[in-house]
Amino acid sequence: MRSFPGDPYGSDVLSSGGRGQATDPRVRTGARRPTRDEPARVGLVVEDVASGFVGEIMALERTNGGDVVVLEDARGGRRSFALGAGFWIDGAPVRLVRPPRVAAHAPRARTASGSLAVAGARARVARASRIWVEGKHDAELVEKVWGDDLRIEGIVVEMLDGADHLAAVLTDFAPGPTRRAGVLLDHLVPGSKERRLADETLRRLGPAAQHVLVLGHPYIDVWQAVRPERVGLRAWPDVPRGTDIKTGTLRALGWPSATPADVAQGWKRILRQVRDYKDLSPALLGRVEELVDFVTVPD
Repeated sequence: MRSFPGDPYGSDVLSSGGRGQATDPRVRTGARRPTRDEPARVGLVVEDVASGFVGEIMALERTNGGDVVVLEDARGGRRSFALGAGFWIDGAPVRLVRPPRVAAHAPRARTASGSLAVAGARARVARASRIWVEGKHDAELVEKVWGDDLRIEGIVVEMLDGADHLAAVLTDFAPGPTRRAGVLLDHLVPGSKERRLADETLRRLGPAAQHVLVLGHPYIDVWQAVRPERVGLRAWPDVPRGTDIKTGTLRALGWPSATPADVAQGWKRILRQVRDYKDLSPALLGRVEELVDFVTVPD
């Protein structure tokens, strides 16, 4: 037989004269106390004054006749009572009311990379570790999607101004346990110039190479890491060998392509279409996330 914690009515409410009357003298004076509102929460033990039925609230239900509370006594018997006045809790009169509705929590804001946003967070003082990308367009794309995360982590993104400068930049940087270097290269595929430069650089660094991570995407230019649907294409155009990838892309889009200013404006149009990480290829997303993890080891 169950007994309820803090139950002033004893372990068997049915053993006191057939009505389950309370034996605690406090109950007899309860009617003279002011009635308070009590939310009818599941698990609460109450007594219906009129019938003497004592039980634990098991459910709150809506019926055609109004709201009712379902009580279960120590022997497992259940009865339903109209919600409202006429109940006691620990000898004090209460009016059972519906529990207040809990407002649904607004979803946590996220950064453009999909990370949980940290409200009011200040940028961390820059770490010694760095991430390098090949050029300005790569840096602008990384900033747009991962900028909030990188500022919180204290990671600075720098430009190589071309993969040809990789060895000189990393040699001058002098990587170490707390000076890690992450590198993002375009067209890092077997047999490419970028692959050859990366391998040569790591060999030249010797033991320090363990503090360097060189990753890349398969695209000739980072423009192609943006999902083509964002600019109205089914796929990025296959630009013929010998034609500049940016110029050929702009021509395929029907956008101006004759001057460097046209190229710069074309990239701005593409970048404006990037809203968050979902607008980028997984081939780029995964590599940048790996680099961020690599360079944010504890100092």
